[in-house]
Amino acid sequence: MGMISPYSFTLPGGVQMQALYLARALRRRGVSVSLLGPCDGPPPEPDIIPIGNSLFIAANGSFAPIAFDVPAFQRSYSVLRDQRFDLLHVHEPLVPAPSLAALVSKRAPLVATFHAAGTSAAYENVSPVLRWVCNRLDWRGAVSAEAAELARRHLGGRYEVLFNGVPVERFRETKPHPTEGPTIFFVGRHEPRKGLAVLLEAMRRLPPDVVLWVGGEGPQTETLKRRTANDGRIRWLGRLSEDEKISRLCGADVFCAPSLHGESFGVVLLEAMAAETAIVATDIPGYTRVARPGVEASMVPPGDAERLAADLRQVLAAPGDLVARGIERAEQFSMDRLAERYAAVYERVLS
Repeated sequence: MGMISPYSFTLPGGVQMQALYLARALRRRGVSVSLLGPCDGPPPEPDIIPIGNSLFIAANGSFAPIAFDVPAFQRSYSVLRDQRFDLLHVHEPLVPAPSLAALVSKRAPLVATFHAAGTSAAYENVSPVLRWVCNRLDWRGAVSAEAAELARRHLGGRYEVLFNGVPVERFRETKPHPTEGPTIFFVGRHEPRKGLAVLLEAMRRLPPDVVLWVGGEGPQTETLKRRTANDGRIRWLGRLSEDEKISRLCGADVFCAPSLHGESFGVVLLEAMAAETAIVATDIPGYTRVARPGVEASMVPPGDAERLAADLRQVLAAPGDLVARGIERAEQFSMDRLAERYAAVYERVLS
């Protein structure tokens, strides 16, 4: 089978990492999987077929690394024609170029997973032609009820909700990154909806021995660096490889996800649970569906720096119960379980 991500496999992101890990889990089940998508540099795995470089395009309050030019469409068509896949699994089917090319050409039965939730200009401005193209899908899935509702509202159709997964075994095998004291970890694009500015404000209320690791970069990076230039507790790490991200997740005492909105499924919270790290996050639907407030995570209102600081201080002092329950929760969302569910979908579609 072929599995398609419209987002660059060489840049960090939730959708493309879900595709990579799901492909690995399917191979363990005996399914032959090739991945197709943009790559900005050498593909990170031998079974990835690159269709060109990506450009950052504004989407859902963020910027997505996609390949949307005519050559990318042409390469996608050529690969789909030449590979003769038995089945295609398309992530974010409305995004150009490879995902949309798979729907337009329909060289094999099509399974689609919708990831976006909340509001989306791409969905709101969808044309009748794209609605017709989506009718070529043989099965439609979504990573959350919110993602299913967004797609259903603008495209129609029926959707089965299949959670995102986490490769639990990889976290168990990773050596934790060393720390210098009580350590909080944030990773994500530095843009308003991710709430990093709120976390930095909360840091002003935390004890002097607390260290904050800040992973990622974005349009707010330089402004936020200047604003906190006198605070030596904040370590700006820049863009992280997947290996370093996992190592730091395993090493930190608390993972903080202060997003304000726009999260369809908090897969990074599952990763923190698999890393045996306590979580403080905002009380938004994409997060509470994954981590239950007061059970696997401490939840605070979005944008409330004072409450965020109070909960961070409390969890740093006593993370034990959250960690224990988080480990159990991560097992429920393991990538192997997700691969089993998708394998059943593929068999159903092919029959």
